[in-house]
Amino acid sequence: MIKVGDTLPAATLMEYSDVEGKACSIGPNAFDVGKASAGKTIALFALPGAFTPTCSAKHVPGYLENFAALQAAGVDEIWCVSVNDAFVMGAWAREQKSAGKVRMLADGSADFTKATGLTLDLTSRGMGLRSNRYSMLVKDGKVLSLNVEAPGKFEVSDAATLLEQAKA
Repeated sequence: MIKVGDTLPAATLMEYSDVEGKACSIGPNAFDVGKASAGKTIALFALPGAFTPTCSAKHVPGYLENFAALQAAGVDEIWCVSVNDAFVMGAWAREQKSAGKVRMLADGSADFTKATGLTLDLTSRGMGLRSNRYSMLVKDGKVLSLNVEAPGKFEVSDAATLLEQAKA
């Protein structure tokens, strides 16, 4: 399992964009985790799935509400990673109104999740291999703090916890 001091694993995540922009066309766009995190402080949180109850009602909204405070604490970008495809993450981004605040990143084949060692097997619930719920503060690709939830819990990966760590 990834730990504090480790570098983020080499992986490609996908992001759906509704608006064409710099180096970003409409539709799913691939980006390299290492290149995208270089020289930046990232508040990264991951969760079991888009549109799931805790993820939609608490996890993402907390980061949206704390966007300005996280930026004031030195965070350049907020990333939400889930084992869903880019189209689902794009739809969820629209529903959560996260544009310009939280990047909704798809790890469709769970490559990033497997590389972190933070998988969650929800096969018995019909959801297959997913990501555990966690948050991490990353600076220039290195993990500064890591908050992994116990199964079924939402106590340490919230935005308030990561905000306190970013302020420290």
